[in-house]
Amino acid sequence: MPPRNRQPERRSTRSARPVTITAVVDPVAALASENLDGSLYLYDTNRPAGSTGFGTPELHSRVRKGDTLLWNVIPLECETYVSLADVEIDPQIAEPEQKVYPGTDIVFWTAEVKQDLTEPVPYRLSFLLGTVTTPFTPTGRPALAGSAGDGKEA
Repeated sequence: MPPRNRQPERRSTRSARPVTITAVVDPVAALASENLDGSLYLYDTNRPAGSTGFGTPELHSRVRKGDTLLWNVIPLECETYVSLADVEIDPQIAEPEQKVYPGTDIVFWTAEVKQDLTEPVPYRLSFLLGTVTTPFTPTGRPALAGSAGDGKEA
């Protein structure tokens, strides 16, 4: 029989969450203009926690320490090749790792958020489009952001 004075084990109410960040790319327009300006739309799965900038290249994804990030890409034109070539961010915040969905050549990136954020941390995405070997990098910068500051947990 367990002792009666034993306190229940405390568990954190802040569990890690998966946050998927999806880049929707119009590769035909990007290839025609030779840049991603006006051809990149970013979304994430964390809007209820306060992410902002949906549908723009300057998405601010609300995250917290321990969250698992997954970046992927969807082309608007399925017959034109689009791949996420790189995710660059301060390695003290996250260290993205390139992976491939099993049985395919479809690339995605994952990382764990290493610390809670007090200020937005910008990052850079680069994409390969069509047969062009030089990656396309948008001028707009998405960012990871911490708590919304309104008393809600991010």
